[in-house]
Amino acid sequence: MASESCDVCERSVRIAGGIGDLWNFAFESTQGYTVELTDGSEFFLCFDCMDRLPDDREPTAEDVTDLRERTDPVDDDGNHFWHWR
Repeated sequence: MASESCDVCERSVRIAGGIGDLWNFAFESTQGYTVELTDGSEFFLCFDCMDRLPDDREPTAEDVTDLRERTDPVDDDGNHFWHWR
């Protein structure tokens, strides 16, 4: 199993696939992916943070920065929830 930290909430999320999943029979889905925005910026975002981006227009790096400023990072306590300001 591979994982990567969300660029907004810093939560470590699962990336499905790869040889590791073949050997441990993990069939869980991916919890985020890298998005390339129209301004050329690129971020790895979990699905929850992706849902918080504007949907009435194409999101930009500024939108991701604004979202990051309104989001408290996740404490690494095994709890998969975070707190929005």
